[in-house]
Amino acid sequence: MDENKYLAALKESIVNLDFDGIHKAAQEAMDAGVEPQKTIMEGMAPAMAVVGDKFETGEYFLSELVVAGEVMKEGMEIITPYIKADSSKKAERVVIATVEGDYHDIGKNLVATLLKAQGFEIIDLGSDVPASRIVEAVKEHNAVIVGLSALLTFTMANMGEVIKALEATSLRNRVKVIIGGAPVTPQYAQSIGADHGALNAMEGVHKCVEWVSSSRR
Repeated sequence: MDENKYLAALKESIVNLDFDGIHKAAQEAMDAGVEPQKTIMEGMAPAMAVVGDKFETGEYFLSELVVAGEVMKEGMEIITPYIKADSSKKAERVVIATVEGDYHDIGKNLVATLLKAQGFEIIDLGSDVPASRIVEAVKEHNAVIVGLSALLTFTMANMGEVIKALEATSLRNRVKVIIGGAPVTPQYAQSIGADHGALNAMEGVHKCVEWVSSSRR
């Protein structure tokens, strides 16, 4: 089986904003026995990275970025039922949100999708979420990771406000905080007391998997 053929078809469908193509490519990949996680991590996620690059260079506009996210979402709807959860492992919970004042959620949604594919249980609070609500969700769901997203430089400070709110409770010591978004750097993450600043969606997901794997040893 030439897995690369199926992964390439998935990637091309998303980059080309092809809804019919993603339906066909996703189903053919599943019928051929390609690992569902591989189709997401090595086929669809890299495609979104290409779309992001096209957006950065001005080849694609916000409308194409949104459509690409929808194409990936439809592919995920076909692939998700094939993902077998490991019943021997407890699904760790991640609270994820775009911080208050910011309504951009494409990157957050991609990370949530990739984390689900890795077996995490996702509590997605959406966008423009105040620190108090994030803290409440961590407490309510006993989350082990908090993922914060921001695309606007002037909303980045609200990531720090979430961390301060967690520190004001007994919750900060029991959760890892990962932040991401175009203006976010590892240096900024360190400056506000976050545990990690993700360079991109896939790198951030790998860090979350690493944290959980370490805690299980």
